[in-house]
Amino acid sequence: MDIPRGATVAVVDGEKLNLFRNSGDKANPKLTASAAEDVTNDNKGSGARHQSSSSNPDSSQIEEDSFAAGTADLLNRQVLGGRIANLIVIAAPRTLGELRKHYHQKLSAVLVGEIPKDLTGHSAHEIQKVVAAA
Repeated sequence: MDIPRGATVAVVDGEKLNLFRNSGDKANPKLTASAAEDVTNDNKGSGARHQSSSSNPDSSQIEEDSFAAGTADLLNRQVLGGRIANLIVIAAPRTLGELRKHYHQKLSAVLVGEIPKDLTGHSAHEIQKVVAAA
């Protein structure tokens, strides 16, 4: 997959968001880390089907779903504000599914591609190789 010049690459899991920007061009991409705003995960409703109970005492899935919803909200705001013109999302498959539920129509329009892999904690160079191979 080509990474357009200036494209944002969002690497997400259920707890962490890393943003990168392509400072190179399509032929010679170069991902550099970008500062990301803090993700607010107030959207507890996104994980309602995973409510904690005696049969499911772990609330971590609710927190991960809420983080994904908060990440989508942050990305939506950046797209609507004109700060993202091209976007590639890389996320663990479950997180990617939750993100998709919250994409704004304009975010979907600037989405260059999605890669269902957990690459948080990987270097920009490793992420660049995965995107190029996709």
